[in-house]
Amino acid sequence: MSGAGESTSTYQRIYQVVRRIPRGRVATYGQIARLAELPGRARQVGYALHALPANTRVPWQRVVNGLGKISLRSGSDDDRLQRILLGEEGVRFDRAGRIPLDRYIWRPRVSGK
Repeated sequence: MSGAGESTSTYQRIYQVVRRIPRGRVATYGQIARLAELPGRARQVGYALHALPANTRVPWQRVVNGLGKISLRSGSDDDRLQRILLGEEGVRFDRAGRIPLDRYIWRPRVSGK
């Protein structure tokens, strides 16, 4: 059985990875899950980002889905805010509302191995 402490610890791992995404770059939910050593748990990355307080310093706006699109949340204007924040960082969208991942995807350095 998983408790609240495990969830908090998992969320903190996710937030640590998201904090590493540089300005003007994006990462996918699945990419964050893998880097946080949570392969196959992209949805949990979404839950963790949704749980962030409004005044967070975690750059949640830099996480998009695997198609390079903003994932819409029902009853929220966060998708509009996310697009504005990314635009302010220089991230551009194509006509279909996608971010060209080949241009903007974050490619973290792999250490040691």
